[in-house]
Amino acid sequence: MMEPFNSKLCAICKGRKLLCGRPTCPILERFRVARTVEEKINRREIFGSSPPGVFVGEYGYPKVRIGPLVPPVEGNTSHLDSPLKWENKTIKDILYYRSLLVMGEMKADVDLRRSGRILSEVQELAMSIRPVDSEVFLKRKPILRVLPGEFAPPLGPRAELMDFELTENPRIPRRTDYVVSDELKAEQAIMRLYNWGFDEYYIVRLLSAGLLGLRRKLVPTRWSITAVQDTIGKNLRKEVVHYPLINDYEVYFHRFLGNRYVVLLMPESYAFELLEVWLRGSLFGASEPGVIHDYEDFRGRKEYVKETAGAYYAARLSVLEAMRRRRKQARVVVFREVTPEYYAPVGVWQIRTGVRKAMEKVKGRFDTLREALDAVGEHLEHPLDEYLRRSYVLGSLARQRSLDEWLSVLMKNREVSK
Repeated sequence: MMEPFNSKLCAICKGRKLLCGRPTCPILERFRVARTVEEKINRREIFGSSPPGVFVGEYGYPKVRIGPLVPPVEGNTSHLDSPLKWENKTIKDILYYRSLLVMGEMKADVDLRRSGRILSEVQELAMSIRPVDSEVFLKRKPILRVLPGEFAPPLGPRAELMDFELTENPRIPRRTDYVVSDELKAEQAIMRLYNWGFDEYYIVRLLSAGLLGLRRKLVPTRWSITAVQDTIGKNLRKEVVHYPLINDYEVYFHRFLGNRYVVLLMPESYAFELLEVWLRGSLFGASEPGVIHDYEDFRGRKEYVKETAGAYYAARLSVLEAMRRRRKQARVVVFREVTPEYYAPVGVWQIRTGVRKAMEKVKGRFDTLREALDAVGEHLEHPLDEYLRRSYVLGSLARQRSLDEWLSVLMKNREVSK
């Protein structure tokens, strides 16, 4: 049986007996990762190749923390800040990568008034598509702790920034220079870069650093991730809703970093819903887990999602990309189950990747919704009925057969009788 974090239980266990039922101790795991890099970052001057990486905090908005991320490592460090390349990595790997990235932080006004040389250098760093040799000078040695986050990748060691210098010229693509220099709305700039094939986290970095839009401002990294994924998703939806329907009920599945992702596609007009459960014993799981959800129809949403937050936009984007490639539309339900194996949040990129990988693994095609739901239930631990009771998209469809489904069954029976 999994137990939530409990100070008394942790004191008895000390990470050795795993009394909470988790496969590894989340507390000790973070200490182990931190110890492996302590000697490398225990200094006030850090020289290395920034992946490139930039972080903008949200606390204190509109006065925010911003700074470059620089590891004490030279060479190709792009993997340290490239979430879409982490699909074959473990949570421990990711915590290690992030613990190497030292953030030299300074306060800045989001509207970029009185921006000086350091901020200009940070913006140049953000535009680079290759690691850039950089040097940070800190007021004191960085505090060694890794702070996992459900939205952005974990934030590593940090200290107040005294100075920052690029020691080589960043490699800035001509198209980036064009978009940054042009008078484009943020949505136009995001979509041009996306359609040109730029990594979405590169676009996030540009938006965060205040380089996109007509009225440019620094944007907290967490907000930028959601804004970019939402913007791309909205534009893809406008395209997908004009495609023909799929022919069958389809079920997809993938397990990634302690998360189960089951995707159900139905031969109906576009709608999307994310159903999410943090199972008992998981990081935010309760003794009696409940289903949270958000949804939209072909018209989209007018307001920010209420329950599933950034996970919604990440999952939706992966599904819409898959449908765009097929030039088909469908009614979609994504089931996400978070297990105790997901002992440290590493950002919504893992949802983006988990659903994308699921869409590459069809588990079955079915004539009826009932058959498809039976297949969905085989991959879930939480009772399927509880998902159905909470679901908006499946609320009516799961309880009654549509005319098309009855006709499909009738035709199938006639063929068998022949």
